[in-house]
Amino acid sequence: MFDYLIVGAGFAGSVLAERLATRSNKKVLVVDKRNHIAGNAYDHYNEEGILVHKYGPHIFHTNSKDVFEYLSNFTDWRPYEHRVLASVDGQHVPMPINLDTINMLYGLSLNSFEVEQFLESLAESVPVIKTSEDVVVSKVGRELYEKFFRNYTRKQWGMDPSELDKSVTSRVPTRTNRDNRYFTDTYQAMPLHGYTRMFENMLNHPNIKVMLNTDYHDIIDFIPFKEMIFTGPVDEYFDFKYGKLPYRSLEFKHETLNTEQFLPAPVVNYPNEHLYTRITEFKQLTGQQHPKTSVVYEYPKAEGDPYYPVPRLENAELYSKYKKLADETPKVHFVGRLATYKYYNMDQVVAQALTLYKKLTEKTEEAQKVVKPAITGSASIINKLVPRDPAKE
Repeated sequence: MFDYLIVGAGFAGSVLAERLATRSNKKVLVVDKRNHIAGNAYDHYNEEGILVHKYGPHIFHTNSKDVFEYLSNFTDWRPYEHRVLASVDGQHVPMPINLDTINMLYGLSLNSFEVEQFLESLAESVPVIKTSEDVVVSKVGRELYEKFFRNYTRKQWGMDPSELDKSVTSRVPTRTNRDNRYFTDTYQAMPLHGYTRMFENMLNHPNIKVMLNTDYHDIIDFIPFKEMIFTGPVDEYFDFKYGKLPYRSLEFKHETLNTEQFLPAPVVNYPNEHLYTRITEFKQLTGQQHPKTSVVYEYPKAEGDPYYPVPRLENAELYSKYKKLADETPKVHFVGRLATYKYYNMDQVVAQALTLYKKLTEKTEEAQKVVKPAITGSASIINKLVPRDPAKE
């Protein structure tokens, strides 16, 4: 008998498995449809020996000391501050828009005070900020909106920014200084040996068993458990009772190139040209030394694995119906981006999982013996015996 069946071996499921096993001495079974742990953060060494992120770049950043210190139990870190360029008007310019971006695009030599006035002169008055278009044009005006945001958003979301909630473009700041970091969080780093190694350490406990290549529907009637933690799509759990929640997906095209460096930055965005939105060069993220390099092109699409909840009012209203069902379902706990239909960063998912753990154990945690997490070795993983398709690996 397992105390918990956890569906999904990504951040939400793995954090909860680790806490329940090491802090509360619970027996936990983690199942995942894929043939690996770590969810979308999964990384591996490709055929040339280059560490790559299978599902696109995952850049860790957080302002939460608690989250960073928690994950530090399972990995050492490589300091890393993410920088992105955008291909606009035949130039590679810093993104998010900053002082240098404006000076390069317009052939100016403004200082911080002057560029603030320049942006104010471009900005349009928008009485009520409702959409992603409203956010941008109210900050930087129509011309920069067209150069950087409109077509990129159309590719990424399959919709015009005027159709999307303001939260989409609110995530991207505009700066009047020369700070060219994509994020400004207090803690910015990459797991020194990769995300998968960190997850292996997280799941390395005798109370945790992991079954891969496993749909939980196939085992739910045969393996006894007391409670479930579900990290998959909430609409799928309820058999799409109210219809499907919309998601955007991605197709990744990986290439290994016979050159030491391919891009002028770790990531280059392409707002206007090409069908892909961006290219990432992994060695610039990981710091790995190798005579060759590996990149990935990202092509947004409507169908496929669910990655991004589509932020529109009608989708939030549909989710609220599923949330009501979730809240009324006894002994099943919904956590993570897919289960709560929220566009969370990695650190936010970790924080959400830690909060759920506290909720699950708030009455008994003080009575539990605290066990220091083990951080060496590999997780105990049971691969379900089903044929693998090498083309999908």
